[in-house]
Amino acid sequence: MSIEQPKNEAKNIDQTIDQMSNEKKDEILSNFEEFKSYLGDKVEWGKKLKLSEETLAKGAEKAANYLAEHEEPRNREENLLRELWKVGTEEEQHKLAHMLVKLVDEEK
Repeated sequence: MSIEQPKNEAKNIDQTIDQMSNEKKDEILSNFEEFKSYLGDKVEWGKKLKLSEETLAKGAEKAANYLAEHEEPRNREENLLRELWKVGTEEEQHKLAHMLVKLVDEEK
């Protein structure tokens, strides 16, 4: 994998979030099960593209950063994740992103 590939993937995540309608965001974030399902679909898609677990976690990390900075939690689980994200170091956030990928991957 080249150095450019992760940069392009991060850019794609930004574009996907920016292009998503508020209605779609509300649907995904309306409850935690819906959020996990959406993230699980993206992880499954990434695995089909043969993305590494590290790349999947970086994608989850990018999405989590966006959510922490731009979206209000809509339920207790999202609020807990946001609070953990805010107090975590970059290393802890990265580990939490890995854990989120593992959580949704094990449910598929």
